[in-house]
Amino acid sequence: MNPTETPTVLFVCVHNAGRSQMAAGYLKALGGDRVEVLSAGSEPKEEINPVAVEAMAEEGIDIAGSAPKVLTVDAVKQSDVVITMGCGDACPIFPGKRYEDWELDDPAGQGIDAVRPIRDEVRRRVERLLGELFPETATA
Repeated sequence: MNPTETPTVLFVCVHNAGRSQMAAGYLKALGGDRVEVLSAGSEPKEEINPVAVEAMAEEGIDIAGSAPKVLTVDAVKQSDVVITMGCGDACPIFPGKRYEDWELDDPAGQGIDAVRPIRDEVRRRVERLLGELFPETATA
């Protein structure tokens, strides 16, 4: 990837209502305009998990305005990095893309006390991803 290009990162989970939305929220907040952020689900829900919205609001990040989106081949094609979270083989594979699978508990049906550690792990992984995408700005 050319260092002057803005990388596009796609987060995919089954419902696009919890994990992928939290990851997208963190990457937008921490990456700013250095990165393009997309999220989608193989079987998207009608709305974002309200407990995920609450957990992110505790971090000062508002994801309430987002809506779950269906995963499309085009979204994968336009992405440089595709991060899946429990959607198995639903995500199409294209050569030349970076794929990662983040094994994270699904926050669906969980209370806030169970969602906070998932949120915190998502943040750690997003921070690590940013450090890999932009090593020149990583802090030791």
